[in-house]
Amino acid sequence: MSRVLPLLLDRLATPIGDMIIAADREGNLRATFWTENDEDVRRFLQRQYPGFQVELGPTANPHGLTAAVAAYFAGDLHAIDVLPIQTAGTAFQREVWQALRGIPCGTTISYGELARRVGRPEAVRAVGAANGSNPIGVVVPCHRVIGANGSLTGYGGGIERKRWLLDHERQMRL
Repeated sequence: MSRVLPLLLDRLATPIGDMIIAADREGNLRATFWTENDEDVRRFLQRQYPGFQVELGPTANPHGLTAAVAAYFAGDLHAIDVLPIQTAGTAFQREVWQALRGIPCGTTISYGELARRVGRPEAVRAVGAANGSNPIGVVVPCHRVIGANGSLTGYGGGIERKRWLLDHERQMRL
């Protein structure tokens, strides 16, 4: 018998598309999504939390999380810096995701640098894979990681969103 994981969902209109925010009842951000389809969200969360029956309930601004993310998009870049998060994933993935939160807003680093920051300079591909499986885009800023040559590389929300996020942070930082 699986345990129940009740999650609260909210939608936020952003300049780069609607974002779905998933939070738990304790106030932790669990995931963000660039999708309109609740079933995609359910399937993703079910894969993230095997052994749990994920139950989704609509709500407005769970624990102030939606307002904080909205403030980021409105120009208060640091509104998301200390939002509480809770993720599944392996210990290695969580270590990479924590390191992502240490990348200063408006700056970028390479996958190699991120691997060095987690103490595994030889694990660039594994770090890239962990970065790519980040369930909390924007708040856990995987968009701040770029190729060694400075190129914008993959982003789950699409390269155009990644470009917009980086430009937004650079412009607001000035």
